[in-house]
Amino acid sequence: MASSLLKMVLSVATTLTLALMGGGPATAAPPRPSDSPGIDVSWPQCGQTLPEGLAFAIVGVNNGLANTTNPCLQEQLDWAESTIRYPQATSQPRVALYVNTANPGLAGSWWPSSDVYMGTSVDNPYGDCEGKNDAACAYMYGYAKAYDDAVLRGVEDPETYFWWLDVETENSWQPDTAANRADLEGMTAYFESIGADVGIYSTGYQWGRIAGTVPSTSNLAGLPSWLAGARTVRGAKSNCSLPGLTPGSRVALTQYVSGGLDYNVACK
Repeated sequence: MASSLLKMVLSVATTLTLALMGGGPATAAPPRPSDSPGIDVSWPQCGQTLPEGLAFAIVGVNNGLANTTNPCLQEQLDWAESTIRYPQATSQPRVALYVNTANPGLAGSWWPSSDVYMGTSVDNPYGDCEGKNDAACAYMYGYAKAYDDAVLRGVEDPETYFWWLDVETENSWQPDTAANRADLEGMTAYFESIGADVGIYSTGYQWGRIAGTVPSTSNLAGLPSWLAGARTVRGAKSNCSLPGLTPGSRVALTQYVSGGLDYNVACK
């Protein structure tokens, strides 16, 4: 009896000590495997029940086109913020954003005619935009779409997010790869002007068709790459060893599809 009582006292004392130290089984967070995948979601997943136990999430801001808003943006951001609780699991931000990109030229529903947007006079490295289908106006178009994404889509504190530029051939592009690069440079310039980090999502083939060869002087050079195209997690891990999309770029993420959802591997 005395021995049992002593054990009980010691047990209670240990529990109290752990509680005071903030430790103990009841308060410790379960470990998160370092190779847990991330996921990217957007308008196609509106209304779907999304999985849990993920390392990070990337939420699409647009509704498939560069000048639209994902109708589930706030809902999906709320899901990501409440579900992804393990930012230490990978090198990736816990929650990031991606945006659709395009260079529609004069066929677009809106095209810039000057270097001023929303009251801001933009320093345009391609010269004066005068409403033509050229690199100068493409730069302004990209700058404007990035502004809209950060300011008009309902994203709070946009400067705190990592922004991925989704560059795919299914969107509208010009035959002039230099003008397309200017468009993406304009987007990058705006996001960087608010203090946000930027990366590029594409495949080597699509990037080559759209943007061509990126000079080392471009602000696209050295941006992290997120590579699509893998069908399995093994393939995605293998793609981490591929070259980045621009000079000096490293592959930070690779994507694979499973169960109709896009999952992502964080490269070391």
